[in-house]
Amino acid sequence: MNPPRFFSPFPLAEGTRVELPEGVARHATRVLRLGAGDDLTLFDGKGGEYACRIDFRDRGTAVAEVLSWRDVERESPLGLTLVQALQSGEKMDLTMQKAVELGVGHIVPVVSQRSVVRLAGERAKKRVVHWRAVVASACEQCGRNRVPEVAELEDLRDWLGRPPVGAKPMRLMLDPDASMTLDTCHRPGKAGTVELLIGAEGGLAPEETDLALLAGFVAVRLGPRVLRTETAGMAALAAIQCLWGDFAGNTEAGTNHA
Repeated sequence: MNPPRFFSPFPLAEGTRVELPEGVARHATRVLRLGAGDDLTLFDGKGGEYACRIDFRDRGTAVAEVLSWRDVERESPLGLTLVQALQSGEKMDLTMQKAVELGVGHIVPVVSQRSVVRLAGERAKKRVVHWRAVVASACEQCGRNRVPEVAELEDLRDWLGRPPVGAKPMRLMLDPDASMTLDTCHRPGKAGTVELLIGAEGGLAPEETDLALLAGFVAVRLGPRVLRTETAGMAALAAIQCLWGDFAGNTEAGTNHA
């Protein structure tokens, strides 16, 4: 069995000792019952991972010795950004978790007209902190060593009003009435960047769709059925990886790390 993996918010280096964050130490010692001499893997999001060994534990605290660095990456060759309209309940947590597993490098949560949940001020900041923890945990599970960025929550119209940063991405949004399908789209450009816009429950409002089209998004459909918001993004990301990414064995589109 492979050693358990944990994200370290602190920089790591070979030959050093690091006190595990409170949540990590609690899970490692109380849930997994790890003790002195047991192996674990740590990563700090800067690339690669570190073979470590617990050196000391006491009442929910633990110190690990950093033994060696391994040049291991499990990133998609595509620079994938998910622009997800705010969903209700626990759907956002599930969407972010699965987006990480499917190789997304950036997640942009936005408030759309049809978003049932409304977050602002301190509540919005706390939710973003929570989502970032969800994303880090998903990296622990799926083997990624680079933690995707979760942007601050903002209004979809504001986000659409700004030009994209960096290389011009392929911009896609789902629309059950669109004439195009993913397999009829041109391949992503040399930079291999794709931005996927997903609406909330009920999809995007007509005005938001118009703004997205003006911002360079192309409407595509996924078959004849209407997908729920928590299904649509995951299905589209999987299809994108099958067509142009590492589900198809492609590892040459570039290294688009978060």
